[in-house]
Amino acid sequence: MERRTFLTISGTALSALAADWAGGPASALAQACDGKPIGEELVAFLEDSIRHLAGLPTEQRQHTHALLDAYLAAVTDLLETGRYTPALGLRLHTLAASLSQTVAWHAFDLRRHTHASQSWIAGLHNAHAAGDRDMGAGLLGDLAYQAAWRRDHTTAANILHHALTRAQNPAARCLLQLRLARTLAARGDRSERGAVLRALAAAEHHLDDAGTDRPAWCAWVSEADLAVDSGQALLDLGDTSRAHQLISEGERLLPPDRDKTKGVFLAYRAASYLDLKEPEPAAAAATQSLLLARRIGAPRCARLIDHLLPRFEPYANAQGVRELFQLAAA
Repeated sequence: MERRTFLTISGTALSALAADWAGGPASALAQACDGKPIGEELVAFLEDSIRHLAGLPTEQRQHTHALLDAYLAAVTDLLETGRYTPALGLRLHTLAASLSQTVAWHAFDLRRHTHASQSWIAGLHNAHAAGDRDMGAGLLGDLAYQAAWRRDHTTAANILHHALTRAQNPAARCLLQLRLARTLAARGDRSERGAVLRALAAAEHHLDDAGTDRPAWCAWVSEADLAVDSGQALLDLGDTSRAHQLISEGERLLPPDRDKTKGVFLAYRAASYLDLKEPEPAAAAATQSLLLARRIGAPRCARLIDHLLPRFEPYANAQGVRELFQLAAA
C-alpha cells in the first residue's frame, strides 16, 4: 500500500515541476496586509529555536519529528494568516523551505514517501517565493534522490539536469553532480560511462571551489562524500577494486559528528567487500552499520543492511556472518 501511495506522484509530474522551476523567474514578495501583525522578535525566536534543534547530536534528532512538524505548521500559518513586511516574509519563506526539507527527510527515513515528496514540493514553492535558487535546486536534488531510490533513474536524471541550470553555489553544484553521477551509473548503461565520469570530475572541481560560505543544507559536503559517492558510481560501472578503495577512503575522512552518514558509508563498504567475495570484512562493516543505525535511530540505514542480508547467505559459515544474522533478527 505504501509503495502504491508513493507512486501517485509520477515521474512525469516531477520532471514537469523541475522544468517549470528551471524556466520561471522567482516570485515577487509582497507585503501581507491582512491578519494579525508579526514582529521581528517572533521570527528571530523561530529561527533560533529551529537552528538549535538542527544542531542537536544525531542520536537526539530522532526525537524531534513532532516538534519540527509543529514548527512547520506554525510558520506556514504565519505566512498564510499573518501581516508582515516583505523582509519578514522573506525570512519566513526561507524558514518554511528549510523546515520542509528537514521534515521531508524524516518522513523519507520512516518510509512515509508521499508525505516526504509533498514536503519537498512545498519547500520548493517557499524557496521559489524567497528567490533562493540554490535552496530550490537542493530540494529538487532531494526529489531526484527519492526517484533514484525507487529506481526511476530517468526521472532522477531529468530533475538533476534542471536543478543544475540554476544552482550557483559550488557546494550545491558539487552535491547535485554527485547525485547525477550516481543515478547515471545506476542505470547500468555502459554507454553513459563518459557522462558519469564527467559528472564526478565536475563535482570534484566544484568542491575545490567551495569555500566556507555555503547554504546550510549542503554545508556538510566534503572530500569524504566525494570519495564514497565516486566509489559507489564506479561500483555500478564495474570498477570494483577502485570503488572499494574510494569507499574506504571516504569512511576514514568522515568527521566524527556525522554518525548517520557513517552508517551509510559502512553499508556501502560491506557491499563493496561482497562484490570482492570477501564476506568476513563485509560482515564486520555491516554489523558496525546496523549497530550504529539502531543507536541513533536511522531506519533507512538499517534497511540498507536488510537488503544486503540475502547476499551473505552463501557465506553462512564465514566469520561474523552468523552473528550478523542474529543481530538483524533481534
